[in-house]
Amino acid sequence: MGSYLNPGSMLFRGSLRSKIYVDKSGLIEKINELVCTEQKYVCVSRPRRFGKSMAANMLAAYYKKDEDTRPLFDKLLISQSESYEEHLNQYDVIRINMQQFLSETHNMEEMLSKLRNYLIMDLQEAYEKIRFREKTSLVQTMKDVFAYTGCPFIILIDEWDCLFREYQKDKEAQKKYLDFLRAWLKDQDYVGLAYMTGILPIKKYGSHSALNMFIEYSMTDSGDVAQYFGFTEEEVDALCQEYGMSFEETKAWYNGYGLWTHSREGDQFYSMYSPKSVVEAMLRHKFGTYWNQTETYEALKVYIQMNMDGLKDSVVEMLAGGSVRINTGTFSNDMTTFATKDDVLTLLVHLGYLTYDSLKEEVSIPNKEVSKEYVNAISTMDWKEVITSVEASRKLLNSLWDMDEETVAEGIDKAHREISILQYNDENSLSCTINLAFYFAREYYTIVRELPTGKGFADICFIPRKIHADKPAVVLELKWDKNAKGAISQIKEKDYVDALKDYHGNLLLAGINYDKKTKKHSCTIEKMEKV
Repeated sequence: MGSYLNPGSMLFRGSLRSKIYVDKSGLIEKINELVCTEQKYVCVSRPRRFGKSMAANMLAAYYKKDEDTRPLFDKLLISQSESYEEHLNQYDVIRINMQQFLSETHNMEEMLSKLRNYLIMDLQEAYEKIRFREKTSLVQTMKDVFAYTGCPFIILIDEWDCLFREYQKDKEAQKKYLDFLRAWLKDQDYVGLAYMTGILPIKKYGSHSALNMFIEYSMTDSGDVAQYFGFTEEEVDALCQEYGMSFEETKAWYNGYGLWTHSREGDQFYSMYSPKSVVEAMLRHKFGTYWNQTETYEALKVYIQMNMDGLKDSVVEMLAGGSVRINTGTFSNDMTTFATKDDVLTLLVHLGYLTYDSLKEEVSIPNKEVSKEYVNAISTMDWKEVITSVEASRKLLNSLWDMDEETVAEGIDKAHREISILQYNDENSLSCTINLAFYFAREYYTIVRELPTGKGFADICFIPRKIHADKPAVVLELKWDKNAKGAISQIKEKDYVDALKDYHGNLLLAGINYDKKTKKHSCTIEKMEKV
């Protein structure tokens, strides 16, 4: 056993001993299908704290051949798989964290030299009987070991992309690093599996990729491994029941990363949660911003303040609860090359600040926790009109509860004037303004845009979450150059209230109209009881 060759299973044992452990060993069955095949090159990219390292530790403990780790896996899902016995403890495993090597050295050349030396040392100590042809060559050393044992290597590389994140502008260093990985891994018969994890998909340079043999599973194309990184809705529901926490509130705070898997059996959608945030909320018995603590809002601020090609408009629309259509195809898989706003938004998907719907090709802000990070970033930028509207939303919500029609209309007028970057010429832009003006409503409500009813669509509904049952539900009907009172009549005529069939209690009906001539909003509010 070495530091990097067949490392100990202590890290995975630590995961199993944790107060909260969610079984993701089904990933092993998927990976077993790829070992020693043409598809043996795998790269999984996910945001930070989404379980990438834990998965790599699990794979290392399962495949390593110098320790019987059956007791760790016999009670996990993988033990029910037909491939369980075939691959358990059958391989030499190399497990490395590139961030460790990068942090301990001063440049890329020193990092790679240290990596080569340490791996060669582990291999030559483990196989001292082998007569090595070239003791300073990592590739030849691994060829010699494979020729002696006939056992291929499982190579697990965590944080593979750290160099691209820390040496963002050093293109020569990036190219040399990719060439090293290619020479080490591509077309080598000693490779039984090359499994890499990181935040970014594989970098391309020039007209080709040095690592084009890899199958990628990313936040924009999750393949069939979506459910193994992050917590699924069913897993979070079970944890909420165990720890006595509100699933509805947990969903508002941490849900929102929608990933599709595609197979012969059909398409399946997974609503994924940030593991770090859910675990912290359960153990602390308190909802808060836990995922964000691993990196400051400054990282987000750098990108959203670029404002290229209408980026600011898109961020405002998403902050208001909307979604934006993008093209992810031009993204260069680095953190510096941005030709359009779509490239910036695609990077934010990979960083976890946005979620991507691959069927609709749209991005949105995933949840309350991440939305707070946008507010933090914007509050330190020159987007004063946006942050002013967000800060005023608390008062505006209270005015709505108080049925103060004049103050509500004035508040929306103010939001409209300040958020002048939005084109204000239809009911959709009016809806965006209203949603941002009532931003604070998310503290209490599940907000549904265009809630379907039997006879049409209510533009916006505020449905109180169970722990805020003292707040009234709200149905807002928006009109463009018509009549606020007419909007109330339309709510009643179309039986919008029936759409809230599971809600019982106080209900506010609010009609809001924008007059093109006066450039003013009017508001009519009525109260009723839904039994």
